[in-house]
Amino acid sequence: MSAEAKLKELGIELPEIPTAGGNYLHAVLSGNHLYLSGKVDRNVVGKVGAEVSLEEAYQAARQIGLFQLAVIKQELGSLDRVKRVVKALGMVNTAPDFAKTPAVINGFSDLMIEVFGDMGRHARSAVGMATLPNHVTVEIEAIVEVHPE
Repeated sequence: MSAEAKLKELGIELPEIPTAGGNYLHAVLSGNHLYLSGKVDRNVVGKVGAEVSLEEAYQAARQIGLFQLAVIKQELGSLDRVKRVVKALGMVNTAPDFAKTPAVINGFSDLMIEVFGDMGRHARSAVGMATLPNHVTVEIEAIVEVHPE
């Protein structure tokens, strides 16, 4: 099943892409790889393990996945041009003793697998940070391989 058809089957509508918060592009296509800038969910702010629960952070990571899918579609014209999700870097604003950053970033990874199947499985890093821009809870960047036009 195509990624576009899978989105419809899942009843997922892609959100508006948030305005860039600095002097950068949402994505850069180089050869057959699309490099996606870090995205955040501005509605979820605070440290996981203190002000934010694991479930809230997981949902923020999933929302960021939806933002990244919207960027991919804007850049490529269709999610069906994605050959595979190659790599994700998930950064989590954590309380000092919070050690479940992979469980947070699963919100992003689970969505990629829902939409792209096995081609959504990717290499990944999930790291804790002392803080993130504007105290958001999660930031995720990714790299996807694309089919030529």
